[in-house]
Amino acid sequence: MLRSTTNHLGKTLLAVSALAGFLVFTAPRVRADEQECHERIAKADHKLHKAIERHGYNSKQANHERHELREARERCWGTYHRWWDEDERRWRSDRDWRDDDHEHYRERPPR
Repeated sequence: MLRSTTNHLGKTLLAVSALAGFLVFTAPRVRADEQECHERIAKADHKLHKAIERHGYNSKQANHERHELREARERCWGTYHRWWDEDERRWRSDRDWRDDDHEHYRERPPR
């Protein structure tokens, strides 16, 4: 009886230790991946702003950067089911971005 209880306790302790080790080593990686997502979207958003300012809202350069921003958002959404909204500086949990992003630039002439 004592041997059975000790054996069961040992297995439970081993399982708990393995789970704790897994969580310790994977949690920082998840945060790093989310940070990478945040940075990728912020960079794509910035490039879109620049392309619109330099070449105009409907330019091929702006359309290319708009496509890159959409892909960055899709990638984060597909992985984490959330995406970084650079304009509002927060994570969003609804897939509610617009593909005609930055429409407030339409009135500005290119530089």
